[in-house]
Amino acid sequence: MRIVFMGTPDFSVPTLSEIVGRGHEVVAVYTRAPAASGRRGLDLVPSPVHQVAERFGIPVFTPRSLKGEEAAAQFRALEAQVAVVVAYGLILPPAILEAPELGCLNLHASLLPRWRGAAPIQRAIMAGDAETGIAVMKMEAGLDTGPVGLLERVAIGPDMTAGELHDRLSLIGADLMGRALAALERGGLDFTPQPEDGVVYAAKIDKSEARIDWSQPAETVHNTIRGLSPFPGAWFPLGDEGTRVKVLRATRTEGAGAPGEALDDTLTIACGSGAVRLVELQKAGKQPMGAATFLNGNDVPTGTRLA
Repeated sequence: MRIVFMGTPDFSVPTLSEIVGRGHEVVAVYTRAPAASGRRGLDLVPSPVHQVAERFGIPVFTPRSLKGEEAAAQFRALEAQVAVVVAYGLILPPAILEAPELGCLNLHASLLPRWRGAAPIQRAIMAGDAETGIAVMKMEAGLDTGPVGLLERVAIGPDMTAGELHDRLSLIGADLMGRALAALERGGLDFTPQPEDGVVYAAKIDKSEARIDWSQPAETVHNTIRGLSPFPGAWFPLGDEGTRVKVLRATRTEGAGAPGEALDDTLTIACGSGAVRLVELQKAGKQPMGAATFLNGNDVPTGTRLA
């Protein structure tokens, strides 16, 4: 099939590779413009999708917006049968949505209509969901409201982090989109409208949510830690200087004490009810490290109160 691919982050890369590997003609890739990087922000780094597209020799477009007739005309000139959209990052106006003869297919990381929106992976874990999924949806003007063509359910393990779930869904989604395109090419991809009940929105993660609130129940603290790992990372201040420490991995455990109190010398921390044991941590500017290594250079004895 003649396809335009639209995506930006690492999550999108396996789907692009899958499409190319299945022999489809990817006539162009749309991705976000190169972003500033480096200590002074002077280096412009192409997105992961941009880099892969160049290795495949696919033309790359990086418009700041898709609004306006010029952008629509450029898109229509590609004469794509279908557009595949995976975490692109720009809103597709009606003129773009209507251009491909078979429409625009979006890969969305949730069990739609639950967790429509920007952060479905993080929100599912932070809410304590036992499962999520990945869906191939035909795009329309509403936010993740289109009918679903294929959907696959994925279990969320009790200690699974957002990073781990992200990687798993990325690979499953690539295969799912490949199968969806094969069915679409045969004329056998049927779409089912999303139910009106069960709609939940996955709002973008706000920085204020990342500071750990030890007064919350252990289950909530644990889900926040794993839902924000590795990025942006749930954190707490340590010591008189308030050094920021991210917690990348934790487990729930037994224990009781004042919220934030270290219950032993192995980073078991009391919560509003119950306790969590901190397993992997990262100080600002340092590499992630296990609890034992962290304690070699940081004194957190029994009775310490974390803010």
